[in-house]
Amino acid sequence: MTGNHQTPALLLFSAFVAVTLGITTWVSRNRHGSAEEFYAGGRLFSPMENGFAIAGDYMSAASFLGVTGLIALFGYDGLLYSVGFLVAWLVVLFLVAELVRNCGRFTLADVVAARMSERPVRIASGTSSVTVSVLYLVAQMVGAGSLVALLLGNTGEAARSWAVIGVGALMIVYVSLGGMRATTWIQIVKAVLLMGGAVVLTVLVLVRFHGDFDQLLRTAADRSGHGAAFLAPGLKYGGDWTARFDFMSLGLALVLGTAGLPHILSRFYTVPTAQAARRSTVWAIGLIGGFYLMTIVLGFGAAAIVGPQAVRGSNASGNTAVPLLALDLGGGADSTGGTVLFAVVTAVAFATILAVVAGITLASSTSVAHDLYASLRRRNARPRSEVAVARVAAVGVGVVAIGLGLLARDLNVAFLVGLAFAVAASANLPVLLYALFWRSFTTRGAVWAVYGGLVPALALVVLSPVVSGSPESLFPDVDFRYFPLQNPGLVSIPLGFLAGWLGTVTSTEIADEAKHAETEVRSLTGAGAA
Repeated sequence: MTGNHQTPALLLFSAFVAVTLGITTWVSRNRHGSAEEFYAGGRLFSPMENGFAIAGDYMSAASFLGVTGLIALFGYDGLLYSVGFLVAWLVVLFLVAELVRNCGRFTLADVVAARMSERPVRIASGTSSVTVSVLYLVAQMVGAGSLVALLLGNTGEAARSWAVIGVGALMIVYVSLGGMRATTWIQIVKAVLLMGGAVVLTVLVLVRFHGDFDQLLRTAADRSGHGAAFLAPGLKYGGDWTARFDFMSLGLALVLGTAGLPHILSRFYTVPTAQAARRSTVWAIGLIGGFYLMTIVLGFGAAAIVGPQAVRGSNASGNTAVPLLALDLGGGADSTGGTVLFAVVTAVAFATILAVVAGITLASSTSVAHDLYASLRRRNARPRSEVAVARVAAVGVGVVAIGLGLLARDLNVAFLVGLAFAVAASANLPVLLYALFWRSFTTRGAVWAVYGGLVPALALVVLSPVVSGSPESLFPDVDFRYFPLQNPGLVSIPLGFLAGWLGTVTSTEIADEAKHAETEVRSLTGAGAA
């Protein structure tokens, strides 16, 4: 990439960083340091503001970079991500949003611990939430490395490594200084920028093909080298039965995983009422739905205009398809329009990564302080001391995410997010649904549900082709793959539900009917909600 492209992109990115750091600094001067302020932004956001923030949290680098890249490389099979990410919000809307807002204060563990023995439940849920958050963070770090390599025209390891470290440092600053209020406003700004950028690119793609979507698809199929197979199922997931089961596993993880993501659940606590939480979700679905429809156009547009070979040549996993598409739509590598559009899209992608990592880091540091620290160190930890621990935890989570991001920098970011969704659906969703809807659910069942999904999911990933045994693995020179699927959801999600049921039916503890009744009334009516 030439200096003509680097300079405006770096200037726009620097401007976004300056604005967001300004927001963080302003918020840090006007906060009073309470747990409610740091964890939930004082519960002062309107449904529209929170809806934009949820959309900003959800529309990550995996969506903007990874999904479009997969569609550009694999056509129809890449659409699974767009469909799965969107359909998942129906589960959130009908089963989770209002009930979680009514039953909890800051974290998933608050919902479960309301009718259980707190200590073991908080430790289990906190551990799971931090694990999911770190996995999700890794995907954002990988996206940052890919963007910097493209921006600087340097695919060397040093450029990617410094990009990952820089993003990690910024997210630590955002969270430790500004808390939820600053993070939310950063998400809102980022959502507006991302939607605006996606709209512009989508319109330009459709104009290029005179509004004829059928012609766009035919051109993409012709340039793909696969012909009609590019527009049919099976190019990535249809080779054999293993690939087909992988397809089902991924779909299950994407549809069920959103309802178990800690940084999404924490968003429902930033509004004053459960009704506001539901309205926030409706706003988010509208924004997210429009965005994922545009990723379909952008993915096939990249295949038709840039070509899968050029996309793969820039980044083997397809993570740079959108910036390359923007460069071509603007007029090409040597044009002013291409330079400007490339710079804008790259800066928006950076903004996306920074905003999402801030939200995830806040959720994980909240789990460390509010669940793990409060359970392991002092049962009645003061709110102010919890906030101090959360700020320190943000640093620790950031360091871990940076290290794993450096290790996984060659994997597709949407694929990495699929793994995080599988772990969330395996460990968090079973315990959440059982706690909300099963009258006889016990403490042992809750703990077993979390670990019964979390441990198999992580173990199956370690033993899968993701880690070893193939040229695309993290460790391609060794082979200890004993599980054939790349996504563990098909096995680990049922195991999480099974473990929760088994732990409950074998428990000697008698479920507290009064607490269940109280939780049920509170979840459905909001009576007594924080």
